[in-house]
Amino acid sequence: MARNKYDVDESLETEFNLSHLKRLGGYIKPYRKDMILTIILMTVTSALGMLTPIILMRIMDVYIPNEDIKGIIGLSIIILLIYIIISVALRIKITLTARLGQNIIHTIRSDIFEHLQELPFSYYDDRPHGKIQVRVVNYVNRLSDLLSNGIINTITDLFSLLFIVIFMLAVNVRLALICLLGLPLLMILIFIIKKKQRLAWQISSNKASNLNAYIAESISGIRVTQSFTREEENTDIFNRLSGEYRTAWLGAVKYNFLLWPAINNISTWTTVAIFVLGVAWINQGVDGITAGVLIAMTGYVGRFWAPVNTLASFYNSLLTAISYLERIFETIDEPVLVKDCEGAIEMPPIKGEVEFKDVSFSYEDGVPILNKINFKANVGDSFAIVGPTGAGKTTIINLISRFYNLDSGMITIDGVDISKVQIKSLRKQMGVMLQDSFIFSGTIMDNIRYGNMEATDEEVIEAAKTVRAHDFIIELERGYKTEVNERGSRLSVGQRQLISFARALLANPKILILDEATSSIDTETEILLQEGLSKLLANRTSFIIAHRLSTIKNSTCIMYIDGGKIDEMGTHEELLEKKGKYYELYMSQYKFLEE
Repeated sequence: MARNKYDVDESLETEFNLSHLKRLGGYIKPYRKDMILTIILMTVTSALGMLTPIILMRIMDVYIPNEDIKGIIGLSIIILLIYIIISVALRIKITLTARLGQNIIHTIRSDIFEHLQELPFSYYDDRPHGKIQVRVVNYVNRLSDLLSNGIINTITDLFSLLFIVIFMLAVNVRLALICLLGLPLLMILIFIIKKKQRLAWQISSNKASNLNAYIAESISGIRVTQSFTREEENTDIFNRLSGEYRTAWLGAVKYNFLLWPAINNISTWTTVAIFVLGVAWINQGVDGITAGVLIAMTGYVGRFWAPVNTLASFYNSLLTAISYLERIFETIDEPVLVKDCEGAIEMPPIKGEVEFKDVSFSYEDGVPILNKINFKANVGDSFAIVGPTGAGKTTIINLISRFYNLDSGMITIDGVDISKVQIKSLRKQMGVMLQDSFIFSGTIMDNIRYGNMEATDEEVIEAAKTVRAHDFIIELERGYKTEVNERGSRLSVGQRQLISFARALLANPKILILDEATSSIDTETEILLQEGLSKLLANRTSFIIAHRLSTIKNSTCIMYIDGGKIDEMGTHEELLEKKGKYYELYMSQYKFLEE
């Protein structure tokens, strides 16, 4: 799959094979009763519909020559009843197939979304989010028509074709064979375009994915776009990607349009042949060919090519759907790299002792981020992690929560190897505030309660008061019931951080992880926040990343990380006495503040 690029086509790691269709059948299986009922219903009505040409032949050859008016009226009433039955059955079929298709679509989409919830951070680090979203929404939607009508119509039409061929042969073998001569021509055409058609739809799905990825990126970055007046340049990029999708779609759909006129032409040729030869044979007095037989056969010819046309449409839909099924199943099959090991145990109640033992880690092979990191945090310790950008600070705290797998080494909590415990039982006992203070759409109360859904309103408010978020919340139009937009666009960056802080603290964790928790908070609020945190950090192990060194002076231990290694470790006073890298960093900030 493309890595962080909206203009690079995705490449399939596994090509389509028949097992994909078998797998799709697994989604259909729970609804087989509705499907069988619909197929039986449509097959019976199809068989009834085949009686009409026979009845018309009877009227032409028997009742009209004998001037049997009552017989004609009686048969006409039978035809009317047949069409009424067909209409009612069609209405039932539409209801059943719509429900069937949407149930299957819901199940597939649910499976993708559920799997996405389990995939590790590394999966999202490497992919444009728009290319993930398009699989969950657009690609699954493209299967809707195939599942709602295509499969049932195909099975029904196969039975219809069988009935039609039987009736045609029963009416006249010679004329029936003329009609069937058109099928080899159609098969040759399908064989010629099959591979090109599938490839064309793969290209089209790639271009749609690219376009969706850019739209998602542009919406997320709209403030930056307008700030730097990049509207025209972005529109040009959008038009280019949209143009590529348009060209790819037109290139794919032209193959679909080849079949329909081909079937119509073959149908017309066979109908003309039957008329010409039929009339000639009637004039020659060929046995078994009458005006009624000719009318019946032309009726069956039209009916014969109608299901063939439907089958060709299903074939087109299937080839189109294959290009989406490949992407959908590729996503569902994406391995969950960070998962419970076999025999994983539930994490016992955490006390808070954390130890890194020769921990090495890399996001990409051959590019190490951490190299044999060793340290131990005792229960209640507050560990601050500082260092230059890209040194591995955030990586360390992500590994404590086991968002990634280690290359080597071990991380233990209370002496328990965290790779051997159930991930959910580990993370439920930790409070994490990552650098990106993500706010979900909903009320502020819901956002704070996100980390502890059982918390009462009073507990939510108490957590907000502790992190000094309460004052600005109650000033909003509806206080804690105020609705906020996705990513908290109505709130300032600092307000979003305070809400995220309250969310982490409400979980009442034994291990608290704070990544730049106070980076966007003003100095006055920070002082108040530190007062509240001093109580909460007591008897709780905490890991704090902060570029503002004034916020970590009272930490139990400060680690200076550089080049994937711990260069220095100690208290604030001890590190200042060493006059090493931490001393230089602290003095540079102090001097900057003085100036």
